[in-house]
Amino acid sequence: MTVNLRQREQRGKISLYLEYYSNGKREYEYLQLYLTPEPAKGKLTKKQKDENKMNIDLAEAIKSKRHLEIKNGMYGFKDLGKSKGSFLKYFEILTEKRKDSAGNYGNWDSTLKYLKKFAPTDVSFEEINKKWLEDFKEYLHTVKIHSHSVNLSQNSQHSYYNKLRAALREAFKDGYISRNPADEVEGIKAGEPEREFLTYDELIAMSKTDCEIPVLKNAFLFSALTGLRWSDVNKLTWAEVQHSKEIGNYIRFTQKKTKGAETLPISEEAVKLMGVKNVENERVFVGLKYSAWHNLRLQQWAMRAGITKIITFHCARHTYATLQLTLGTDIYTVSKLLGHKDLKTTQIYAKIIDERKTLAANKIKLDI
Repeated sequence: MTVNLRQREQRGKISLYLEYYSNGKREYEYLQLYLTPEPAKGKLTKKQKDENKMNIDLAEAIKSKRHLEIKNGMYGFKDLGKSKGSFLKYFEILTEKRKDSAGNYGNWDSTLKYLKKFAPTDVSFEEINKKWLEDFKEYLHTVKIHSHSVNLSQNSQHSYYNKLRAALREAFKDGYISRNPADEVEGIKAGEPEREFLTYDELIAMSKTDCEIPVLKNAFLFSALTGLRWSDVNKLTWAEVQHSKEIGNYIRFTQKKTKGAETLPISEEAVKLMGVKNVENERVFVGLKYSAWHNLRLQQWAMRAGITKIITFHCARHTYATLQLTLGTDIYTVSKLLGHKDLKTTQIYAKIIDERKTLAANKIKLDI
């Protein structure tokens, strides 16, 4: 097998690519490196000449590396035909496989939307290299969320880039790529967890405000009174709702996220939000769904209640935790109520409460 460096004019630039030839068959690897052609009139600037030389040297270095990989049997070409396929279509398939997990599916679906915006004319497997990944990281860092005209949070960037890396790992296993370019690129670090929550007055305001989707309102308030995650509220059945003289009303369930078995006491108010009891295998909150449309209705409900914060369903769980700590429940008990395996997870809420106390104390000032 031979490998040669080739050039091809492409949209006013000269694209550099490698041509592999073996047994009468040719395959190509586009390097995402470009040269500025000589203008019809005048000459290239010194900067353009330097950039051209740098890209040619880099392309030659990649060519030499590939030559050694071929010689050492490290570079697989049996599935190079697959590399010309659509990566975005492949990512769509991986996303659809996750529809049973609403939260995970939502993150994959959001990643797909940003990938399509970043590469509107599609992208093949062979076009995804170190530079392409670095450019996508920069895109996540600078892109604006249209509905709020703000940048993506650090954690959203971290999550979306990790979904891309996961897809590339799958592509490597499936033979679409012979090496994973993400191995050469540093990931995006996670930021401090976002813990937006409602104050007691804000929660009361939402309870007194109509929501376009009644089951969404009841489920959200139920989460705020119990601390249950969306996934556990969504799958809750009447068989899990129980009562005893010793405990009163409680639910016995298995957390979808951690698989831990839990027994959680619930208040009379929470019981009322569940409505009329149905058959045991029936879901409590029938019709509850997760989608961008439902998230928008949730935000609109909050806005009608006079709340300007960006509200998601998970804010209800954060609200439960912060209100419990504010009202004096000890952190160990709150940790158990939330089903946390590690007390450190719960301590994040305690830190928020302490910061709020400090801010409140500093509001009172005397002109001394």
